[in-house]
Amino acid sequence: MEIDVYKNNDITYLKPDGKLIGSASTELRRKIYHFVSDSEEAPKFLIDFAEVTLVDSSSLGALMEAHIAITKKGGRIAVINVSKHIKSLIVRSRLISTFEHFESEDEAVSALQS
Repeated sequence: MEIDVYKNNDITYLKPDGKLIGSASTELRRKIYHFVSDSEEAPKFLIDFAEVTLVDSSSLGALMEAHIAITKKGGRIAVINVSKHIKSLIVRSRLISTFEHFESEDEAVSALQS
């Protein structure tokens, strides 16, 4: 499991690749908190799930913790390219309304910058 992280303007991009299960959730949590704690402004995150094949409950928990930390600082978190399988898991977990989800990167960036 790899997680590419980079910043473009005021948005932090996370692009996980592979399975977000087990220890990968700890890595996801660590990377998000690094950028949240370093941010002096309201943090803006865009997570691209295009290359994610599986998500477990630990990773959903890490995403929820990230959402809480980001919103406490007045920030926003958006997701794109969520597969049917992952979206189904998020719906079953009743977390669908927690994350802003968009069909494209351009749409998400526009919304996060407004």
